[in-house]
Amino acid sequence: MKKNSMVLLLIISISVFAEDGYRLWLRYDKINDTKILNDYNTNIKGIFLDSESDIIKSAQTELMNGLNGLLGKKIDLQKSISQDGIVVAAKINSPLLSAIRLDEKAKSIGKEGFIITSTKLNGKKIILIAANEDAGILYGSFHFLRILQTHTSIQNLDIVSSPKIKLRLLNHWDNLDGTIERGYAGFSFWDWHRLPDYISPRYTDYARADASIGINGVSLTNVNANSYILRHEYLLKVKALADIFRRYGIKVYLTARFSSPIEIGGLKTADPLDDNVKQWWNKKAEEIFKLIPDFGGFLVKANSEGQPGPQAYGRNHADGANMLADAVKPFGGVVMWRAFVYDNNVNEDRAKQAFNEFKPLDGKFRDNVLVQVKNGAIDFQPREPFHPLFGAMPKTPLMIEFQLTQEYTGQATQLVYLAPMYKECLDSDTYTKGDGSSVSRVIDGSLDNHSLSGIAGVANTGADRNWTGHLFGQSNWFAFGRLAWNYDLSSEQIADEWIRMTFSNEKYVIEPIKKIMMDSRENCVNYMTPLGLHHLMGWDHHYGPEPWTSGKAREDWMPKYYHRADSIGLGSNRSPSGSNATSQYSKKAGDIFASLDQCPEKYLLWFHHVPWNYKMKSGSTLWNELVNHYYKGVDDERKSLATWNSLEGKIDQEEFEHVKMLMGIQVKEAVWWRNACLLYFQTFSKMPIPGNYEQPDHTLEYYKSLQFPYAPGILKTIH
Repeated sequence: MKKNSMVLLLIISISVFAEDGYRLWLRYDKINDTKILNDYNTNIKGIFLDSESDIIKSAQTELMNGLNGLLGKKIDLQKSISQDGIVVAAKINSPLLSAIRLDEKAKSIGKEGFIITSTKLNGKKIILIAANEDAGILYGSFHFLRILQTHTSIQNLDIVSSPKIKLRLLNHWDNLDGTIERGYAGFSFWDWHRLPDYISPRYTDYARADASIGINGVSLTNVNANSYILRHEYLLKVKALADIFRRYGIKVYLTARFSSPIEIGGLKTADPLDDNVKQWWNKKAEEIFKLIPDFGGFLVKANSEGQPGPQAYGRNHADGANMLADAVKPFGGVVMWRAFVYDNNVNEDRAKQAFNEFKPLDGKFRDNVLVQVKNGAIDFQPREPFHPLFGAMPKTPLMIEFQLTQEYTGQATQLVYLAPMYKECLDSDTYTKGDGSSVSRVIDGSLDNHSLSGIAGVANTGADRNWTGHLFGQSNWFAFGRLAWNYDLSSEQIADEWIRMTFSNEKYVIEPIKKIMMDSRENCVNYMTPLGLHHLMGWDHHYGPEPWTSGKAREDWMPKYYHRADSIGLGSNRSPSGSNATSQYSKKAGDIFASLDQCPEKYLLWFHHVPWNYKMKSGSTLWNELVNHYYKGVDDERKSLATWNSLEGKIDQEEFEHVKMLMGIQVKEAVWWRNACLLYFQTFSKMPIPGNYEQPDHTLEYYKSLQFPYAPGILKTIH
């Protein structure tokens, strides 16, 4: 009986301490490497903070909890620096640091950057976290804890870091009814019904996670906006969140529905040049900033996919954005005006429409307006060439919009590490001012000397206990923040950090997981949309393949609009002989994309309609190359699952099982994508799938018959 009781106790202990993913990458468990632990304990004896602001208190709490957990001992807050080994956090202009020469470094780090250095103060050896502003001390504190979490040496520290981009936002597509547009991690964790009086601890944990990777802004509501959020009773709820986020250096932003003066203001028009409309927005801005003095500003989707906007009154996007910009300007606010616009009634390639509407407006926006541009010209596809607007509007600050929620990359079912996708776009050369005119230099303002810069990521969080539905969705949240701070970081480095902070610092864990992550995006592209194919998914829920779909809604939502398969070949002709979308790029980039021979094969079918028997660089025909990619995607995904299975017993069992089950689904879905797409395209190519390949186990009609009326992506509106 006693033995059984001990077994039961062991089982209970295991279940209590099993990891469910809630802690994200902020896991402060005691370091199990004795050598590393002894080194840290020898060099860290206490904490001293030379300030008492709310942000500094957040840094203090994080340092205390982090060091206590990682070092396995109580780290005390010191009243003075009386011994070696004190971690000192202070502003650079503090009299405390007058004897330490930091002037030159201080100039380089701006308002949010930080310095972490091993130095001496009052004759004592210390580790100094210094910054010009409180936010920098908070970011530096999180960075120092990341050093410890990743078992990095703390001998002779000399770190100088500052963000390359000013505004680093997460855009939540959360609705006031608790649903999330294209959200795959459950319902929203903004509890609008019980705010402002009930404050969930989750709000603080969310803010901690954002601050730990340098996020400094959060847009709370769906870009398909609801005017209700601007009513006073809801602004009080927003204020409650802002009061929490402020302690972590985070500003709140709201999506502004352009027709709000009509819907909640009692006006008969929302014309941006109407004086009554201007006055309504001016008063609304004054009301918001009175409640939330550090309110960030408005994010706007207008005249796109049915959303109201200035074009209804014969005005343009600059007219609408400038009206709102004038309203928030006196308070230091900004307007982020999305360039995601297209109209099925316009007889023009959808990929060209945003450029056509916004390029003529370059230089006509107020200086507190940023035009927010998706990374590609269509819509967050597994692979797209960079958007032609990057580099085309030198007089206007452009901010880039990435998607963390995996709308087109398997949703929260599939493991797809998106840092390589983000890097592919950020590193792309626009050639607009010669070689080296990268997208990253456009959005950080350096290419065109803009002081205002921004980057946004569509959030992938929800009410699921592990925040993102799929545990590895957390890596995309983490990677976005790290790249927003420093886009020069490599995908491999970011993956290494996340694995060490989330799973283990053991090489036998790090290396296989890193390989899975680094292979995952290319696997996804191969089994979904290889060689530049795009928009082949289910047209309404965006789940699974439907390349055959047409006629169910507007043409530019249908896969056939994009792949253009026929008896001759496959792909969209955007060269000069087609829609001429290539002309929207700089001459050098456009010439490369327009040339069938020079166009990178990863974008080939994006820009060209290619004959089925066209000889690819490998020597294969287009058809055989297409088959090769689809089968390689499935085969490599199976290898990734086998690699994951080899980790059993080496990581937390609950997390292992969670990922194992989802990767099993992913392999099945990869086979589904492969078979459905190839069987469909085969009806045009009339070419066989070579006999040495595993043949599809269902007919095309079977795949066409599949229906998903309750898939997570189906909501009342679209983005």
